[in-house]
Amino acid sequence: MNESFDVLIVGVGGQGTILASNVLGEACLIEERHVMSAETHGMAQRGGSVESHVRIDGIFGPLISPGTADLIIAFDMLEALRYRHFLKEDGRMIVNSAVVIPTSAFQKDLPVPSHDEILTRLGTPVPCVIDAAGIALEAGSILAQNIVMLGAASHYLPLLPDSLTRAVRALVPPKTVEINVRAFDMGRDAARGCGT
Repeated sequence: MNESFDVLIVGVGGQGTILASNVLGEACLIEERHVMSAETHGMAQRGGSVESHVRIDGIFGPLISPGTADLIIAFDMLEALRYRHFLKEDGRMIVNSAVVIPTSAFQKDLPVPSHDEILTRLGTPVPCVIDAAGIALEAGSILAQNIVMLGAASHYLPLLPDSLTRAVRALVPPKTVEINVRAFDMGRDAARGCGT
C-alpha cells in the first residue's frame, strides 16, 4: 500500500508535461497537502521523452517506483506504452489519443504500432482515451491539450476540481486563462464515466 498518491505524467517535449505537473503541485499547495515532484527530460525540446513524478502526501522522496503509480497521465499513446510498467495493478491511465512518431522511427521508416495494437499492449485496466487535441481546439487553443488531460484526470485525483482550476488560473499565461479553464472543464466532461 502506498503512503502517497503517486501520479506519473508522461509525454514528449513541447506537450506541456512540466506545466501540468506544476498545476498539480500548485493544487496541492492550495489544499495544504504535502507534495514532492521530480522531472526527467532528455532532449525535450527535440521531441524527446519527458516524465514528471508527482507524489501527493508522499514522504519518502519524489521518484515513483515501477509498479506503484496510482495514476498515469500520458500525453501520447506511445509514451503510455513506454511507461505502462510504472502502473500498479489497480491503477488508472488517462491517455491522449495522439501518437507522436519518434524521430528515430521516422528517419529509419520503422513500423509504429496502431492505436488498437497499443491499446491491446496496455492491457487492463482499460485506459481512458481522450481526444485532447480535438477538445483543446474546441476550447480555443490546441496548446491547451495538457489542461484537457488534467481535467480528464481530475476524476481520479485526490484533489478538488476547484483547487485544480484555481491552480490553472494561477499558472497559465494570463491571456489564456479562460481558454484553459474551459479546456479543463471539457476534459473533465469527456472523461465522465470513463472506464466504468
